[in-house]
Amino acid sequence: MKSGERHSASTESEATRPRNTNTSSNARAKLVYGLAIFASAFLLFQVQPLIGKMILPWFGGAAAVWTICLLFFQAVLLLGYLYAHLLTKVSRPGTQGVIHSAFLAASVLALPILPKSSWKPEGFEDPSFHILLLLAGTIGLPYFLLSSTSPLLQAWYSELREGTSPYRFYALSNVGSMLALLSYPILVEPRLSSSMQARVWSFAYAGVAILCALIAFMPRAANRHRAENEVTPLPGSSTQMLWIALPACASALLLAITSHISQNIAAVPFIWIVPLSIYLLSFILCFDGRGWYRRYFFLRFLGLALGSMAYALSPAFAGLPFKVQIVIFCASLFACCMFCHGELVRLKPHPQHLTRFYLMISLGGALGAVFVALLAPHLFNWYYEFEIALGACGVLVLVVHHRDPESPFYKARWQPAWLVVVGLVIALIASLSYTARQQSATAKLMVRNFYGVLRVVDAVGPNVVLIEGQKAQMLDGDLSYRTLKNGTIDHGLQFLAPSRRHLPTTYYGPSSGVGVALLAAREKGALRVGVIGLGAGTLAAYGRAGDRYTFYEINPLDVQVAQQQFTFLRDSAAAIEIVPGDARLSLEREAPQGFDVLAVDAFSGDSIPVHLLTREAFELYFRQLNPAGVLAVHTSNQFLDLTPVVAAAATVLNREAVLVNFDVGDNHSGTFPASWILVGSKGGFIAQAQIEKAGKILPAPNSHHLWTDEYSSLFRILK
Repeated sequence: MKSGERHSASTESEATRPRNTNTSSNARAKLVYGLAIFASAFLLFQVQPLIGKMILPWFGGAAAVWTICLLFFQAVLLLGYLYAHLLTKVSRPGTQGVIHSAFLAASVLALPILPKSSWKPEGFEDPSFHILLLLAGTIGLPYFLLSSTSPLLQAWYSELREGTSPYRFYALSNVGSMLALLSYPILVEPRLSSSMQARVWSFAYAGVAILCALIAFMPRAANRHRAENEVTPLPGSSTQMLWIALPACASALLLAITSHISQNIAAVPFIWIVPLSIYLLSFILCFDGRGWYRRYFFLRFLGLALGSMAYALSPAFAGLPFKVQIVIFCASLFACCMFCHGELVRLKPHPQHLTRFYLMISLGGALGAVFVALLAPHLFNWYYEFEIALGACGVLVLVVHHRDPESPFYKARWQPAWLVVVGLVIALIASLSYTARQQSATAKLMVRNFYGVLRVVDAVGPNVVLIEGQKAQMLDGDLSYRTLKNGTIDHGLQFLAPSRRHLPTTYYGPSSGVGVALLAAREKGALRVGVIGLGAGTLAAYGRAGDRYTFYEINPLDVQVAQQQFTFLRDSAAAIEIVPGDARLSLEREAPQGFDVLAVDAFSGDSIPVHLLTREAFELYFRQLNPAGVLAVHTSNQFLDLTPVVAAAATVLNREAVLVNFDVGDNHSGTFPASWILVGSKGGFIAQAQIEKAGKILPAPNSHHLWTDEYSSLFRILK
């Protein structure tokens, strides 16, 4: 070999070694950054159901608590992205590392994330801002820093190597979020108590904080200075407005569809996981970089989705099976989110403007959440935010395609295809407006607050005919009645005829478990009765002179509606008292009441306020009952088997439990099938003939069905 050849080979070898070293270094950096981003996103979405479950009992188990939690998460995500954007504007990377590490150290001092009992509410007011303050004081700083991790580390990573695109890290972070979301109800909640979950999460957070602090001081300055000398223009204001509008629409649709499914279709346990997973999946697919979003396929899919949802919202289609409706709305949400996030990715800027891009995305998400969670309950008496979000999605289709040079509709005016698209959007908005008017026209009264929408509807039942031999006799000529509805659930029914309006109806008829308990207790004389959950006040129909009925109700609108639209309370011969606020908190503050019967029926359909079925709750109930008193728990539920939960609590407290099933409803009397469990002292109330005849004694269940304030699992009792 000649010397020149040897020199050439030597030079090539020397040139190769730095590249290999640089490639290896970049691979390690990518792994470290990816691990931190994935872990922070995982913790971000593990803490959401964790903290939501811990504070839910303090606010009556209302479904709106989760909506307010989502608002908090979106708002703090915005603050985290803003912090990441501002921090990257600091000129020296070392200074950035010091600032971020200082915040991380301060957040570790706030651990563990266990809400203090001093945060429990005391009043009867709208708890929205109370929940926001509680969350800020409990998980605010750790959540804020976790929110900033993905955009901040992506910005730092883009400085390591010229031409590096960090956007796939955003897809990775959403993979971590989805895995956290799906694993919580299946793997975490059934195995760990709430306090243990909080401690494990806090320990994991401390580890991620240390990893992020180490990354903050990793060298990355070389390409930063190169980037500062080669400034890429920031996209125009109209593009930046779409950075806000597209995620705002997706966020509003997420919350509105979740609320619609849980309130107006079926309160299926864990159903909120499905829309949120779809929302995250759209982020994963759109930011993955592999072209999952195909504009013209999803444009057609979106048109079908918007039309399907517009028709499904119409009262004429309310009779569709709930499974079909859930599929329609979830598939349509996927189409809408793919459009919003896919078009968002098409508008993404150069990595120099990455943090600003993410800041605008988070601002849009927060605005959508504010509209649905905070503004809508005060502006509307129905869930009109859903129709508005659907209409906004249609308008965004026009805006996006009208301004994009790659679209065949670019700056179109009178092209037939463009006019068809415009016409379809106008038809969509007109259909949604008509549906909104129909919703209000079918109700005598519609009112709304934090706890949901209450509707009062007047109707006439089917004629009931008694046939004797060759004669047919109408049992009652006036079958008109009034119902109180919360979503799809009836919370009360009263006949309007003066001769029948005193009848106890729905789940509270004389053959129901609570009816049996009240009629049996009457033999002892005047009764003192407690009722958790007011509804229309139906149980007051059992009241006699000398009786005292105390209702515990958390929703102030329910109290107004029961007093003004129904007559059960004012017609009752018993003395009536209504205690505002969460029943469990109210009972904890009261001296022993000596109730003869205490009825627990505060479940909003199939949404279970877990804190009313724990061992500690049952101990409280029996402190408020007299020694021979009866606890009546309403356990009717389409999706959950609550019987072993109540039976387990009775066994632990050395009580007897009797299941009373009323399986056949009666249109003439307005009663519905219902399951109640009566719990009382062994050898006491069980010996009463009415109760012995009405039900059967439940055997002791497995101990893992026992719920406590520290542990509960809906997953274990799914039917």
